[in-house]
Formats: sequence, C-alpha cells, structure tokens
Amino acid sequence: MRIALLSYRSKPHCGGQGIYVRHLSRELVALGHEVEVFSGQPYPELDEGVKLTKVPSLDLYREPDPFRVPKLREFRDLIDVQEFLIMCTAGFPEPRTFAKRVIKLLRERKDEFDVVLDNQVLGEGLLEIEALGLPMVTAIHHPITFDRRIDLAAATGIRRKLSLRRWYGFLGMQGKVAREARKVITVSESSYRDIATDFGVDPRKIEVIHLGADSEFQPPTTPRVPGRILAMASADAPLKGIDILLEAFAKLRTERDLELILVSKPQAGGPTEQLIEQLGIRDSVTFQSGLTQTALVELMGSAELACVPSRYEGFSLPTVELMSCATPLVVSRAGSIPEVVGPDGLCADLVTPGDPEELRKAIAALLDDPERRARYGAAGRRRVEETFSWHAAAVHTAEALAEVIDQKKQENN
Repeated sequence: MRIALLSYRSKPHCGGQGIYVRHLSRELVALGHEVEVFSGQPYPELDEGVKLTKVPSLDLYREPDPFRVPKLREFRDLIDVQEFLIMCTAGFPEPRTFAKRVIKLLRERKDEFDVVLDNQVLGEGLLEIEALGLPMVTAIHHPITFDRRIDLAAATGIRRKLSLRRWYGFLGMQGKVAREARKVITVSESSYRDIATDFGVDPRKIEVIHLGADSEFQPPTTPRVPGRILAMASADAPLKGIDILLEAFAKLRTERDLELILVSKPQAGGPTEQLIEQLGIRDSVTFQSGLTQTALVELMGSAELACVPSRYEGFSLPTVELMSCATPLVVSRAGSIPEVVGPDGLCADLVTPGDPEELRKAIAALLDDPERRARYGAAGRRRVEETFSWHAAAVHTAEALAEVIDQKKQENN
C-alpha cells in the first residue's frame, strides 16, 4: 500500500502525536508498505524509509515565543491570514488550516497514494479526500471534549471560561469530520465509548488498535534512585492532575526524603510554578524537557516509582513505556488507564482521580514495600510484552487500511 499519513503537528519525543507518527510509520514500512508523512511544525523525527513532506504553517505556538505576531513577509496566502486571525480571536486554528493546506497537496498527487490515514487532524478540508478517489481512515486518540470539560471546570472567571470555549471551538468541526469518516481507529475501549458518545460516531465504524512501546524502553541495569518519584505530563494542563500529585507530594515530603521529577516544561509563573511555591517544595521538585529517547529511558528506569495522576487519558502511552521499563506505578482510575495497567494490584495501584490524600497514602504504601514494587515492575513488563507492541499496531492498522481500500473499489465498480 501507498499510505499518506497526515499529522498537523508531530512534536518529537514528547506528546502522543509525534510518537505515534514515528513508530507507526516505521513499522508500516517494515511490513513492506510505502509511507509518506505530511506534517506541520513541529516536524517529526522519522526513521529510514519513511518520507516527510513538510506542510509549513505560521507556527504561531512555537517555543520560546507562543502566540507570536508574524512579520508581514511571512504571510504567503489567505490560509495564513485565516490562521493568524483565528489565533487573534482566541481560537486554535491548526487543525482547520493544516487540512486546507494538505488537501491542496493531495489534489496534485492523488495518484501517488492508495489510502490516507489522518492522525486526529479532523479538519473539514479532509472531507474532500474521498472525492479525490482516496479512502480515508482517521485515528482519534481520544475526543478533546474531555480536555474542554476539565479545563472549564478548573477555570475561574467568566472571561477565562469564554476564552476556553473559543479555544475549543474547533471541536464542532472535528465531531462533524469524525461522523462522516469512512472508518475511525482509536487506541482503547475507553476512547471507543467516548468517541461514540461525545462525537456521535456510529460505533460500527470504530476499531480499537492499541499502541505500543518502543524496544528501547527496557528495565534498568543500574539501581534505582531511592526516594525518586517520576511523572510525565503537561504540567499546566488540569487534565493531567499534576496539581493533585504536588499536593500529595508536599505532604509526603514533610515525613520522607523524596524528590519529584516532572518530565514537562511548565509555563513560567504559571499555575504549576505558583502551586510549587505555595506548597514550599521548590527544593524537591525538578523539571526535565527536551530529552532524547535514550535519556528518557534512563530516567524512567531510575525512579523508585512513577505516578500517573490524570483526570482522563485516552490511552496514556507514557504509562506503557514506564511499564516496559519495569517501573512500579500509582495511577488514577480514569479513562483508559485501568485498561492499560490491568486489574488493581497487578502492576499498579489505582486511586480515585482528584483525591490527593488517597494518592499520598498509595505512594507511601508502595514506597514502604520493596517486594511489591519489584512484583509490580515485573508484571508491568510482562503485560507490555504480551499486549502492547508497535509491530502489532502496524499489522492491525494495515488491515484496517486495506479494508477501506477494498470498500472504495467496490463502490467504484
């Protein structure tokens, strides 16, 4: 098959979209398929044999200057103007404008591909792909409706709530595209139910294909650092529950010699940094970001335990990677996380999301039980080997793509 894989942003190392694009494309090529990735900034890191076509945007959210004002010479066409104006009116334009740019490219190259796989762009422009004669499958990791609900619940003030509603304005478009898509791939049974409910997608069109852990994620060969707790999440996103972890950690820190490492880059002076100051734990909390995968694997293997305190997850790839490193876990009973880690007590302790005291007790109990930590780590590693692999994800994805190609051929006959 000749596959066009679309992703409006594909940040390397951090964030599910970039990881998904890199590992799935590599394994599809290993199966003998041709894959060309079409991506906006930040561009992905891809493996040998995978082609990249850059679909440049104005890159309005790039670090270290998010929400920047472009110079006049940067504007190339009306799509760029639309992208900037949507940002100026507090909206998030990237899915919509990427879809418009990529459909222009595919119109000129429609005979070079057999199928299109959309990685959660869900922009209205993509609905034109079927008219070009190309069947399209869309991958939805989870409906962003959950992010919106949790952000709105955490917001204070009418202006902030109105701003958030505007920011999430693209969701109406995404729901429409998801309902009209020929087939939807998602990553967990939890997301399957949520996509059907929140986006109104016919459940018969949705197929669950689990993600995997890269083979580099291995148990450590050196001792773990005593008292080190690790979490991997966007620090300032209420969805990820880092505020709950910080509250639990602050109580633990009064009675134990501990350190907390957050693989994240918080907003300077933002809510996470403010909370750390309020709790008086600045000397015990560190942030790390921009890590290579090798450095990330080493860090995962150095922790005595890791915590996933999210209020919701569509899949939680970092959880699988931590399990692959045999790192024992304390996780929230939220979204797909129980599905990923298995029954409570198999390879993780599950706690109620949003409850810092329950989280504190679970972390303390696991820190005090080295035998259970070792058992959880070994069980997590076995679970990944048996259930989660990128090779299996690619095999099942290729089967789904072949199915829609056959459907399209039958419709054309």
